[in-house]
Amino acid sequence: MPVSHELYPVALVVAGKRCVVVGGGPVAARKAAGLVDAGADVIVVAPDISAEIREMPVEVAERPYRKGDLDQAWLVIAATDEPSVNRQVHADGHDARVWVNAADDPDACTFTLPAVVRRGPVTVAVSTGGHSPALAGWLREQIAAELGPEIAGLAELLSEARDELKAAGRSTENVDWRRALDSDMLELIRTGRKAQARERLQACLS
Repeated sequence: MPVSHELYPVALVVAGKRCVVVGGGPVAARKAAGLVDAGADVIVVAPDISAEIREMPVEVAERPYRKGDLDQAWLVIAATDEPSVNRQVHADGHDARVWVNAADDPDACTFTLPAVVRRGPVTVAVSTGGHSPALAGWLREQIAAELGPEIAGLAELLSEARDELKAAGRSTENVDWRRALDSDMLELIRTGRKAQARERLQACLS
């Protein structure tokens, strides 16, 4: 069953954190890759580990799952093709107060994974709470088509300006950022005129 109540969206910092993936197939590989990209210390547990996973910078435990595998874990993903194992991981995670996602089984989840679009430091996530992963994927494609690499450049310019304001002892909360965003900065970056975009931003913030 999909999640029936509202979800609380967060963006987790998992860099350097122990994260466990239970399962060794294609789904587990995708989940492990996402955690690796986010800088997590990933441990994959399964009786059979795919070649794709073996090529990743992860720790591998080639054996069946056991309860102690969640010790010191911050986050766990159960991605086996055995519902009983996924449910056991969920139960053990609940007892240990560890966040658990069970692939394609919302009832065995304490968090769900959204469809994601990334452009540099910009991350856009789409979730349907398990009601329709296909819709989430479709929406991700629509958003991805609209967000080009210039969004990353815009984010970098705004971050630089924010740091400069802080260094000057100015508040970043009382600045009219929306005025800058509503200007033609994005188009300037898109057409390779980043220096002019920076000047436009400074003019809007002054």
